[in-house]
Amino acid sequence: MDARLLYQLLIAEMALNAGDAAGAFELILDAATRQRDDALFKRAADIALRERAGDRALEAARAWRNANPDSMEALRLQLQVLLLLNRPEALSEPLTALIEKTPAADRPALINALPRFMQRASKPRLVAAMIEDALRPYRDADGTRIPARVATARAWLEAKDIERAMAQARDAIQADPSATGPAFLALELMSAAPTAEQLVQDYLARPSADASVRLGYVRLLTGKRRYADAVAQLQIATQNQPELAPPYLSLGALQLELKHPQEGEAALMRYVELVQRQAAKAPAPGAASAPGAASAPSTDTESAVETAEDAEGDTVGTADQGLVQAWLMLAQSTEQRGDYKAAEQWLAKIDDPQRVLEVQTRRASILVRQGQLGQARELIRSVPERRASDGRAKLVAEAAVLREAQKWKEAYDVLGKANTRFTDDADLLYEQAMMAEKTDKLDEMETLLKRVMSLQPKGPNAFNALGYSLADRRQRLPEARSLIQQALELAPGDPFITDSLGWAEFRLGNHDAALEHLRNAYAKRPDPEIAAHLGEVLWAAGQRDEARRIWREGKVRDAANDVLRETLARLRVDL
Repeated sequence: MDARLLYQLLIAEMALNAGDAAGAFELILDAATRQRDDALFKRAADIALRERAGDRALEAARAWRNANPDSMEALRLQLQVLLLLNRPEALSEPLTALIEKTPAADRPALINALPRFMQRASKPRLVAAMIEDALRPYRDADGTRIPARVATARAWLEAKDIERAMAQARDAIQADPSATGPAFLALELMSAAPTAEQLVQDYLARPSADASVRLGYVRLLTGKRRYADAVAQLQIATQNQPELAPPYLSLGALQLELKHPQEGEAALMRYVELVQRQAAKAPAPGAASAPGAASAPSTDTESAVETAEDAEGDTVGTADQGLVQAWLMLAQSTEQRGDYKAAEQWLAKIDDPQRVLEVQTRRASILVRQGQLGQARELIRSVPERRASDGRAKLVAEAAVLREAQKWKEAYDVLGKANTRFTDDADLLYEQAMMAEKTDKLDEMETLLKRVMSLQPKGPNAFNALGYSLADRRQRLPEARSLIQQALELAPGDPFITDSLGWAEFRLGNHDAALEHLRNAYAKRPDPEIAAHLGEVLWAAGQRDEARRIWREGKVRDAANDVLRETLARLRVDL
């Protein structure tokens, strides 16, 4: 560093401290250009970015590239600034140069990251075409053949050009049917292009299919409530890799959801055995814990499936979280079949302050089943509130216990208290609406559900609940069907919403349409309530043997289901 440079940098820093960022930028950029110094170019760009002077930052990046054409850092800076300035039309040259200058060994990772990196750009169609053009030279090169196709497909997906995205996905699969990248891409495409599911299934039919793709598929199926399909995939996963623990957790949760307690408990026991065996081989310090899980019940099916997918990495935290979920689900299952001693033994294994409310809620449920509702409520109320969210969770848990005891009015009152304390909480409002219906406060139910619709216009549950309630009471039937159709648009293929639509069609006298929807719903989810509806429509259509068969299946799964019992009693059917 000569005297001139030292003087120039001191003056620049003094100007910056005095608030003259523009002057400081010019001095440092001039020094950087004369010295061809990467650190000074970076300093000039930092000053510009700190002052939100995007044009100056771009000037620094371009000057840096002119001075040092091989600088990858200068190239990345130019791309980032162009994105910040929302100038996608200028991205082509630096993007092409960045791919070209990236070492061959690192190029696949860069290509895979491009769609996510370019997400911030406006004009997504222009960006997608630009990415496709930039990656064209790499479509037939070793190492980049699949990444180039997958990245191009994701760019077109971001541009909402599903047809082009699907074409690229098919091309990638044809190029290498065994590659996992196109399979994960097909999973992403499923929500926008139902035909992408066939691509996933074709990949999973291969003996060498990656387990993580199958678990990702299970997660999507679970989100769509296609539990029977998810179970079939998990059974394949456990057959292919019987020593891999995570699929057993998902399988157990789904079997319990489908009212198959024996199969569910067996899968969960296998999961516990495998995880504990792994822990014995490589013990890790600390007790089982699940950070942040207090806000989401561990017995929730989707939560268990997500934990299983995350746990495939075999990290200590996710394995411990899975164990806690397995113990909670085992406690719930043994409780439901009346083995309260076994349920308490599972609960006693959980020693985690973050899960106290969930454990106490399960214990409260056991008390309710033994007729001790007062003690059950007091048990939940005694749980300490460490955070504001704990108060909400306690009120939800108390309402759930009251609902289990069929104390609808008390549950309604508790949820009303919760909504007073936690205003505009869509989930709490929805739960109170369901209790309002149980207590024949139908106008109140409708008011609450419409409030939920305004808070969550893209949430299907309120639309479905109001539509089903109106259809079930034979009121405003065209409106009921319209509400359910809105819900189905928000959650395509959901078997419970499809069931509601079938029930609305039945009330409207459209028996053929009703049968079509109800058969579809029952095939996806053989739930006792769907069985009750399908059986009644079959009964009305004169197909009484099939109706009895469907009802028997529903009764095997849950003989205590209120809708099924009411249907059989009303139609005077003795199975």
